[in-house]
Amino acid sequence: MPIRAIVFDVDGTLAETEDLHRRSFNQSFAEHGLSWNWDSALYTELLAIAGGRERIIAYSHRMQCQLDAVALHARKTDLYNRAIREGAIALRPGVEGLIDHARRKGFLLAIGTTTSRVNVMSLLKSTLGDEAPRLFATIRTGEDVKAKKPDPEVYRLVLSDLGLEGSQCICIEDSRNGLLAAIGSGMRTIITPSQFSCHEDFSGADLILRNLAMPWSSAEFRPYTSLMAQPIELSRLLTRERA
Repeated sequence: MPIRAIVFDVDGTLAETEDLHRRSFNQSFAEHGLSWNWDSALYTELLAIAGGRERIIAYSHRMQCQLDAVALHARKTDLYNRAIREGAIALRPGVEGLIDHARRKGFLLAIGTTTSRVNVMSLLKSTLGDEAPRLFATIRTGEDVKAKKPDPEVYRLVLSDLGLEGSQCICIEDSRNGLLAAIGSGMRTIITPSQFSCHEDFSGADLILRNLAMPWSSAEFRPYTSLMAQPIELSRLLTRERA
């Protein structure tokens, strides 16, 4: 089927937000009197757990500590969004260009993410302007689902909102969990590995790019056998004849 829409993940895909999330977690922990400090290595491990509140709960079990995960996560979200509104994060290379190109060519745009709606809105408005959320036909977040990625629920909601089949959409993701969710909903998937996901297994992706502005070109992102056998260029995916 011809491509009708492009669906974006948020954290690590639209922008390299994860380290700001990590620092916001640590500040929330300190304010609540906890000695926890999630360094980059630990946070990389914890990102296998989808959802910030879920990460706090999982880590509290590891540390055999009872705490108010809701309050910790709420404060972390406040800290994160304050930094976002102050301009702490820029979009990844090529993201704004792809959004502009897709709009000019008549593609629908959508977002499917496990993060919270307030986080998405803050990022979009701080990077693309106050009207940016209107660029997207639908925005589905972790608050809309019972099961987070790698479960495909959020992407199935997006497809339902768009009235499209998975085969009519391209999904842009940065993580293994996101890739599995996208594949589970039937979408072709482009991976742009992020700071915290570049070590992950992306076999099954249709295309792996360093970022949306620069094709894969160096040893750290080696193409998998399926890509070597049937390479798919981003430009070809986006310029196929549309219905």
